Amino acid sequence: MKEDYDCLGVLMTRTELSQYLADYLQVANFKDYAPNGLQVEGKQEIKTIVTGVTACQALIDEAIKLQADAILVHHGFFWKSEPEVIVGMKQKRIKALLVNDINLYGYHLPLDAHPDVGNNAQLGKVLGIDNARVIEGQAQGLIWRGELSVPVLAKELTHAISHTLSRECLHLGDESSLVETIAWCTGGAQDYIDVAASLGIDAFISGEASERTYHCAVEQGIQYYGAGHHATELYGIQALGRHLATKFGLTHHFVDISNPV
Repeated sequence: MKEDYDCLGVLMTRTELSQYLADYLQVANFKDYAPNGLQVEGKQEIKTIVTGVTACQALIDEAIKLQADAILVHHGFFWKSEPEVIVGMKQKRIKALLVNDINLYGYHLPLDAHPDVGNNAQLGKVLGIDNARVIEGQAQGLIWRGELSVPVLAKELTHAISHTLSRECLHLGDESSLVETIAWCTGGAQDYIDVAASLGIDAFISGEASERTYHCAVEQGIQYYGAGHHATELYGIQALGRHLATKFGLTHHFVDISNPV
């Protein structure tokens, strides 16, 4: 195992990047729905990386234009519920990676949970939530909580989230309620609202809402904010890319493929 990864200006290999990210993101600690780490093998030498939320065709096409050696995403391939055959859309994506010798790395729950570059840590910073920390003993450390320095009306928080994330935020609850304590979990984490409510927290933020979310919010007296799956998970992968660029001297491009969901 490579002990010292602080090699600014020194060429990085695919193997070194794989091992570093496995250690840095503590991949072995998570039970996940997809493989975390190298998902499609490309060239061994890595100088230029592209980061994005999802390994869609548009992101791969941009990475090819940017002559990337590796793509790092939050939503990669090979989810446990998807068909195993490589046909159609999946075949086109993987073929483009292989023909252009581009590595694809995917990090799902490890990127959500990381204390510095993780999606939850980064969303807390972006929204200006104070004293952000993990709710221990819940959901592999994926649910966070914190406080606002000044309590605000629920409707004011809706406007603030919408403005900050550049996306209209869904609010379920009483607009006139005061919000001071907040819990959150990025992406499709709406059912963790029950954890937040059980702790007496004023509001819960996630990326998506389900039909049942409305009743959970109303009946438990907690404010719910659906801020967008893509919008809440824009920041972790960018932070990871910046970290790698600073530490290893890699060229980093973040590509945002807009998604209204």
